[in-house]
Amino acid sequence: MLRQFLALYVINNNVFALEIKDTHNECNTAKRKIGMRKDKKIWKRGQQMLTLGSLCVLMTACSIVRGYRADGAEGPNIYSFEKRIHDTIANGDRTFQFPIANRKVAWIDTLHFYTQRSKDKRMTFLEAMETKGKTQGVLIIHNDSIVFEKYWGDITSDRLATVFSVSKSITSLLCGIAVDEGYIRSIDDAVTDYLPELKKKDPMWQKLTIRHLLDMRSGLDFDDTYSLTIKDLKRLHAMARLNYGHNLMKQIRGLKFRCEPGTKHRYESMTAQIMGVVIERATGKRYADYLSEKVWKPLQMESPALVNIDSRKHDVAHAFGGISMTIKDLAKIGRLYLHRGLWNGQRIVSEEWIRQSTEYNTDNDGYHFNWYNTSSTGFDKPQYPGYYAFGICAQTLYVCPQKNLIMVRIGLTNYGSVFIPELFEQFSNSGFFD
Repeated sequence: MLRQFLALYVINNNVFALEIKDTHNECNTAKRKIGMRKDKKIWKRGQQMLTLGSLCVLMTACSIVRGYRADGAEGPNIYSFEKRIHDTIANGDRTFQFPIANRKVAWIDTLHFYTQRSKDKRMTFLEAMETKGKTQGVLIIHNDSIVFEKYWGDITSDRLATVFSVSKSITSLLCGIAVDEGYIRSIDDAVTDYLPELKKKDPMWQKLTIRHLLDMRSGLDFDDTYSLTIKDLKRLHAMARLNYGHNLMKQIRGLKFRCEPGTKHRYESMTAQIMGVVIERATGKRYADYLSEKVWKPLQMESPALVNIDSRKHDVAHAFGGISMTIKDLAKIGRLYLHRGLWNGQRIVSEEWIRQSTEYNTDNDGYHFNWYNTSSTGFDKPQYPGYYAFGICAQTLYVCPQKNLIMVRIGLTNYGSVFIPELFEQFSNSGFFD
């Protein structure tokens, strides 16, 4: 007889909390009534309660409990990395700093350009930004100079913050470099060429290519879900394992497929995680070390960054969402893409890789190589379309090549009706960045 079960609740649409409830008396009462009256309804209720209880105890034994203990009822935030195990992405001795523009955008407080619907009252940039709960930092760079910079709360220009799924776009960059250097022969290679142990698992693994991972067309049976229903508990547990588990390769080896790879686009963080492991196997280098050597040092980052790992024993980096960095160093990733893979004349990644990642096109829901082009928003193509990397809490890196613009937003939550990439897109097309 089960004495307790763990009840899970969704908090803030994103995360989960736990509460232990004693059900010993209720179970015994149900048992007595079942024995006396053979009541079908009570019997069904008892079955459901025991099934849910057994499932919850099984599932919350490790990862969900670990996540709750680490981040509490509010779930992970941009500073949770301070309590996590991580590797350091070292920067070099030389640093690049964006200069401050001679003329800042004084009109940013007065230009009423933004509207979500044609009949809505137009808002200024800051009015729109303030509707987005708990924005921590905004940085706008035009023609290689800072024209706007503002911070709220505890963040500063040199404090690290987790960029969550923007990390996927950085993993894509690292993949492009590995292709250029010949470590990865082709993005049409099967994943099993680099993770041969998966050949012994589901036969679908041998059909899964690196291109499928980059475009999220893997066919894997994995969901980025935080929904709490009986049918979703298993998927919620899988997401918790990805974030808090101590052995990510074990989780990867146990994955199943919902459909054949390449069949359809479906957003899932596991694809970027597998991509990170492929990069490590192909290069023979740790994710953090390769990222330091090929990106952080050449781009003359101002601060070392951190990437969460599953454990010291296994040392698998969270390539899907675990990078913590400063807002200005994130803007340098945007500058690299803005200049088509060049950094002050030095080729970091091929121009073709940048083109395939960022070119405006509506295929694959506007998502290519772990970057979004703004067709993904569902709005008509603007005169000057941009592209962006995006993570939970509305972490955003946006680039508009025609306007020579880079915009970054770091926040604590995703609350508020404003969609940051849409705001940045309208701003870049407002006519004031000519």
